[in-house]
Amino acid sequence: MKAVLNDIVIAEAPQEDLIRIEGNWYFPPESVNSAHLEESATPYTCPWKGECQYFSVKDEDGTLLQDRAWSYPTPYPTAFDRVGKDFSNYVAFWKDVKVVD
Repeated sequence: MKAVLNDIVIAEAPQEDLIRIEGNWYFPPESVNSAHLEESATPYTCPWKGECQYFSVKDEDGTLLQDRAWSYPTPYPTAFDRVGKDFSNYVAFWKDVKVVD
């Protein structure tokens, strides 16, 4: 599967390597092209997953789309039981970034 923004592949991995949480596909950290992500200072803590790290996504022109990606660097241990596996640092994307087969 691929995470694509304006024909730029931001992440790519086989579906079996992704994790589906609350309707969002989370890509393994090694499958993400970090050159297109910039850490955001936007704070958020999910009540069951833990502290979130947001990222702005850069398109080919260098335009930043604020907070269009996120991950959980250190999820709560109880979240692993709920999800069924460790999703630390996996990255999910907002609707501007299309996840396709």
